[in-house]
Amino acid sequence: MPLTLKGGCRCGAVTFTVDSHTPVPYQRCYCSICRKTAGGGGYAINLAAIAGTLKIEGEENLGVYRAVIDRGGRRETSSGERNFCKACGTALWLYDPTWPELVHPHASAIDTDLPEPPSLVHCLLKDKANWVRPEIGPDDQAFDHYPQDSIEDWHKTRGLWAD
Repeated sequence: MPLTLKGGCRCGAVTFTVDSHTPVPYQRCYCSICRKTAGGGGYAINLAAIAGTLKIEGEENLGVYRAVIDRGGRRETSSGERNFCKACGTALWLYDPTWPELVHPHASAIDTDLPEPPSLVHCLLKDKANWVRPEIGPDDQAFDHYPQDSIEDWHKTRGLWAD
């Protein structure tokens, strides 16, 4: 059975619940978008959840940011919709219509106790800020780009999929 995650913003204007089969906060993303919109430690941690189970209170307080991405001199607007609280600025979740069945809540916005990861995956290290010193443990994986394993794959291969 999936784990129901409860979360919200700092000021309480937005709260939400969503069900997740992949609730372990294992992946640290150092890309400039995550880092600048949600990464107090120089990275952000995103989970995956079932979009159809997302229930929101205070939806009128949500703002959506769509990042502009430089693709080798060609600029395009991301399809990803980064939802945040307009009152306090808390980054809450990412939704991308490319994968309509998923929503990606930020672990930092979750109030439910999350499982401790057995190891971490550090991705997009090529984009990290120069002041960031990643703490890469002996069992961790590190990537300049994205890892091949999806969030689902990572959880399933480690027996952490919440059925």
